[in-house]
Amino acid sequence: MTDLINASEPNSVFEGRPRARLAIPFSLIEPLFAAVDCLVIVAAGTLGGAIYQHALGGNAGDAGLYAGLGLVASLAYTIAAHFFGLYRLDQLLEEERDAGRVLAGWCLAGFFLTVVLFLFKSGEDASRGSVLCLFALSGAGLVLSRWLGRNYLRLALVAETIRGRRAVVIGTQGELAQFARGDLLTRFGLDEVERISLPRIDAASLASPISALNREELTRRIREVRAEEIVLALPWARPQEIELLLGQMRVIPLPVRLLPDRAVSTVLRRQSAMPQRLYMVEVQRTPLSALDRLAKRMLDVTVAAVALGLLTPLLLVVAFVIKLESKGPVIFRQRRHGFNGKSFVIYKLRTMKVQEDGGAVVQATKRDPRVTRVGRLLRQTSIDELPQLLNVLQGHMSMVGPRPHALIHDYEYGGMIANYAFRHHVKPGITGWAQVHGYRGGTPQLELMERRVALDLWYIDNWSLMLDISIIFKTSFELIRSRNAY
Repeated sequence: MTDLINASEPNSVFEGRPRARLAIPFSLIEPLFAAVDCLVIVAAGTLGGAIYQHALGGNAGDAGLYAGLGLVASLAYTIAAHFFGLYRLDQLLEEERDAGRVLAGWCLAGFFLTVVLFLFKSGEDASRGSVLCLFALSGAGLVLSRWLGRNYLRLALVAETIRGRRAVVIGTQGELAQFARGDLLTRFGLDEVERISLPRIDAASLASPISALNREELTRRIREVRAEEIVLALPWARPQEIELLLGQMRVIPLPVRLLPDRAVSTVLRRQSAMPQRLYMVEVQRTPLSALDRLAKRMLDVTVAAVALGLLTPLLLVVAFVIKLESKGPVIFRQRRHGFNGKSFVIYKLRTMKVQEDGGAVVQATKRDPRVTRVGRLLRQTSIDELPQLLNVLQGHMSMVGPRPHALIHDYEYGGMIANYAFRHHVKPGITGWAQVHGYRGGTPQLELMERRVALDLWYIDNWSLMLDISIIFKTSFELIRSRNAY
């Protein structure tokens, strides 16, 4: 357990414990057990029909018919078992009344099969003896496979070969005490990779323990363990502390969920109808799903590669003109914050006589003497931004997203504009929703930056692939207008 007040303590109670290289994802346990049950029932149906028909007439009969009956029964059983919660990990590990629940579900499936045979008038094709054999063999097979599966799961839990969603758990010591690592996996599907205990504060002090957290240290540790989500273990009766902790983690583009507190957990432990992970409250969502990120990345690579191929001759001519006018490199490099607040080097065609980076970066103004004659034209047409197509292909940027600002400006505006850090929940873009609404170039007044940030946040909350395509087309018209570009 980590207490961020004492940085010398180990990062995690599980640090140094060997991790299995191959592991079964928690999300696959239910479909795997359901698939095994289907195979058991279909095999039992085929075998039961063959045995019964062979005993009567010396032949195996129509194996395809009985396999089909087994398939129908298996679908009915898996649906019933899913709604009964029989495939949940906590239920799979429970021995008490387990066989009874399995047989109850199988009886329901057998009743459904009987109704199907009656409605489709298939009783003459499928003998009652074969159906009874299917029912008996499948029931025994389901109980046996369940017993074997439970033993395997217990061994897998001990060997740590079941992998849940990688989660950093943050909370008070009292709330964390009710959640062992195994409980988090079996009840919520979480693989705890780091546990952070909030600092203890003297009872006489009015300060919140969250106010004592080191934000940079907290962010660094969450990134180091490659967490997939953040889980909070805090009393639900203190929403102000939940909001305060969320404010500390706005820069991290991970979903944040709230575990049931001690009072709620006492009630939940008495129910078994619903998976307990459904009672986790999502207090911060991730802006783009994995499928969304894949679609956006495919669009980025396609557009950037085509554009770079078509515009390379123009870039070569511009590079030659830049060299003729003034001394210095053709490409200007500057550090910017990207996705998840990680810094990267952005590429631009040099438009100024100076190359500023670090703690002193002054935004360009109208008739700025630092801007060269060629540079002024490049800035008005945004041709100077074209090398960022390489940033897109490298994966540091996207074609569409919030424009990245210089590091010093991020630190400055981050302390003045609420929710500014949410801009880093997606990759920065060459163009964006703010840019097609005229908010290009410098922001000499704070109000201009606030409006730009508001448009960026709207884009993140309303992202779609069609919105990206629309912004790319609108950008070409915006370049002609040259609003606020100097």
